Amino acid sequence: MVNSPQNPRQNQRQELDLTSFSAAGGDPVEWRISDAPVPYAEAVAAMEARVAAIAAGEAAELVWLLEHPSLYTSGTSGKATDLLDPRFPIFATGRGGQLTYHGPGQRVAYVMLNLKRRRPDVRAYVASLEELILRTLAAFNVRGERREDRVGVWVKRPDKGEGFEDKIAAIGVRLRRWVSFHGIAINVEPELSHFSAIVPCGVADPRFGVTSLVDLGHPVGLADVDIALKQAFEDVFGPIETRQRDAVT
Repeated sequence: MVNSPQNPRQNQRQELDLTSFSAAGGDPVEWRISDAPVPYAEAVAAMEARVAAIAAGEAAELVWLLEHPSLYTSGTSGKATDLLDPRFPIFATGRGGQLTYHGPGQRVAYVMLNLKRRRPDVRAYVASLEELILRTLAAFNVRGERREDRVGVWVKRPDKGEGFEDKIAAIGVRLRRWVSFHGIAINVEPELSHFSAIVPCGVADPRFGVTSLVDLGHPVGLADVDIALKQAFEDVFGPIETRQRDAVT
């Protein structure tokens, strides 16, 4: 059942206190951007290594912004029947969630934070990632919304009909020794038809589709979104330190 706007469960995550995710003291979060698309297996290997180093106290926390070549990933709740047309490679992954598409024009942010140092609360952390997305979208006058029964960030589409909504950003996280990895994906200008080859995140209701900033009429690029993401991240999680535009080391 889809929650109505009057349902008190609709926005429970909005009531969580997110202020404690801004770490007191410690080093700033490292902020990196990769200009060339990063193969998925390479990204996961780099995240695994960095998460281990953060947990051991040997590396700073990191946010890594990138694009992937066109591919599908299946989370821990993924179902084989959700892949309707295997037009791109599919990767099983340890993040939460189901099946989703990644590709050019989508800003992926892999967020590697030490929640043990910040706040060991998975539910509040997911809500903080949602808040990060909401604030980023607001910079472009797009009103994103949470849905208690659907993870991710959604926008209402009254132009399509009553009750229609589209997903504009996905969230999938994993923790190891209370260090987070994987993260969020915001649709800036991906090829939306590629989502039709899957049941995105297991949501089959025809009223719920997928959109992007450009699809909504906002002519922005990844660099514009990166600026908004950076400001929103500092507001929610605290200071960052920008490094060279390259891969994770």
